[in-house]
Amino acid sequence: MPSHTISVHSLSVQLSDNSAQLAKTAAAQAATYLQEVISRQGKAAVLLATGNSQIEFLQALISWGELDWSQITCFHLDEFLGIDGEHPGSFRRYLWERVASRVQPRAFHYICGDTLQPLDECDRYSQLLQAQPIDLALLGLGSNGHIAFNEPSVADFHDPKTVKIVKLETSTRLAQMNGNHFPHLEAVPLYAFTLTIPAITAAKKIFCLAPGKNKAEPVRAMLTSEVRTSFPASLLRTLPQTTLFLDKDAASLI
Repeated sequence: MPSHTISVHSLSVQLSDNSAQLAKTAAAQAATYLQEVISRQGKAAVLLATGNSQIEFLQALISWGELDWSQITCFHLDEFLGIDGEHPGSFRRYLWERVASRVQPRAFHYICGDTLQPLDECDRYSQLLQAQPIDLALLGLGSNGHIAFNEPSVADFHDPKTVKIVKLETSTRLAQMNGNHFPHLEAVPLYAFTLTIPAITAAKKIFCLAPGKNKAEPVRAMLTSEVRTSFPASLLRTLPQTTLFLDKDAASLI
């Protein structure tokens, strides 16, 4: 169980002692909620995030024996433009290895990053999302406050689109390079697909996981700065369906 829970505006913040406890707490809540949704409506839909913040959580979630993945449809938040699903930096590969190949969900709809028609791919994925309301959206927290790939330079709290192509900021590309999936900065794509902020925040429930010392400053900014597109994650403070999961390291500046 989390050490304790606090509220910041409309946002619930759950504090755990360490990343392992955070992962288990978030996974237990996610699994319980999804099983309730399945019991109530016969199926559920989830938006999955990637990155180091999700690894322990996803392992705990797929190990939850009572969760019926055969009734869960999965989507993901973003994908690099121009790389195929076998590339080590591909989010499709990340999610196939950690989720789809292990639990066999009802369906897993991937963004095809290597498509030859990127705008058509935005339309295709948008139509899939519009036909399937999202019960649970899982998020990480970028160092510059981005959620999915909604960078401060392109974030729009009232975006009319569901999926769009954005230019990635250098700090985001450096973080991807430091994740050891790209040998140098020039190898990290300049552009990516992302679900827009309204598409994400339309989810009935949102969990944002931000463990680790490197999240301490972004967490402080998220919880204390004004709500603004120049720090997109600040919007989560206004959404009562959202829970932010932190460990002691990530919460060290609040």
